[in-house]
Amino acid sequence: MNAAQQDGTCSNHAEISDSSEQKNPSPFVGHAKKLIHHRMLIGIKDGRFFLGSFYCMDKQGNIILQDAVEYRSTRRTSPSPMEHRAVGLILIPFSCRTSCHADCSVEDQLSLLSLKDQN
Repeated sequence: MNAAQQDGTCSNHAEISDSSEQKNPSPFVGHAKKLIHHRMLIGIKDGRFFLGSFYCMDKQGNIILQDAVEYRSTRRTSPSPMEHRAVGLILIPFSCRTSCHADCSVEDQLSLLSLKDQN
């Protein structure tokens, strides 16, 4: 048994994913990979916010956060206190997002802004 078989991983999977990425190189994929495991704050249309580690994004723009915490206002007044609860792994649909902030370096933030200009 080799090391890949002992720890339960499949070495073929890594080879397949590497070859598919080489066929379709995209600057968006590279920038998204840089954000994996960075803290991300996402606001949604109903006023809630989710703070968690960026786990992945699909082609439709849905984002999955891990170790996420939900924050929501307890009242509709301006200086309202925020209530929070742990939600763990959560998928946030593209259609619900109003804002998305990543905790990353200034260089990474500038490169992400340049992607927005390309659209």
